Amino acid sequence: MSVPLAASEYGLADAKRPPLAILHGLFGSGRNWATLAQRLATERLVILFDLRNHGASPWADAMSYAEMAEDLRVAMAARGHRRYALLGHSMGGKVAMMLALRDAGAVERLVVADIAPVPYRPRHLDYVRAMLALDLAAVSRRGEGDSRLAAAIPDPAERAFLVQNLVFENGQPRWRLNLAAIEREMPELVGFPELHPESVYRGPALFVAGGCSDYLRTEHEPAIRRLFPAAEIVRIDGAGHWLHVEQPTAFLAAVEPFLAANV
Repeated sequence: MSVPLAASEYGLADAKRPPLAILHGLFGSGRNWATLAQRLATERLVILFDLRNHGASPWADAMSYAEMAEDLRVAMAARGHRRYALLGHSMGGKVAMMLALRDAGAVERLVVADIAPVPYRPRHLDYVRAMLALDLAAVSRRGEGDSRLAAAIPDPAERAFLVQNLVFENGQPRWRLNLAAIEREMPELVGFPELHPESVYRGPALFVAGGCSDYLRTEHEPAIRRLFPAAEIVRIDGAGHWLHVEQPTAFLAAVEPFLAANV
């Protein structure tokens, strides 16, 4: 059963270009993309979604890419959008790829940021477990949560990103993330499903890699081109996995012309 996704919209609902749906990565939310969405929304409707178990969207026990792609398809159809562009980062990139492969006719074009349709090692599982182990009863503000996670998550930038998900309601802390489901479904999240041999998206596709990231490597390119034969692959020098945050100007310089092409 699909989950009704929380979303924020930017731009013109009656724009001539197809709407663009943007999908965040693991531990993120749509609001992480708000600044870039405003830039991309000058001539199109841009919709930022919170994927299931993230942000303001409902929680669910399962997190397969087929299910998350169906969440997105239903959400776009409910808004009256039958054809649209997709931009997904990391986990959101896998969701976008899955929807393009399952419903190619709906996807006008595809942008995938720093991820490939391949399995990865569960590099963030320790983060999930550290967050689950945090004694929320002893935390009265976000800064305390940050300091208590420092030993398990030493990188301050990564820790700051994660504790954005620590929220307080009536003074009571809680995680906006369904950490139990994320921990349980991590094998699904780091993988990519085996698909029917004829599952191919032949539409325009742009894969944008961070030059300093190891998520989208040269050895992944055959897997990309098998499923996305029209794919263009570009790399942004000096950018890591969060390339749209670290190098936003270069990221937009790659993405904007692609999104505007063949209108």
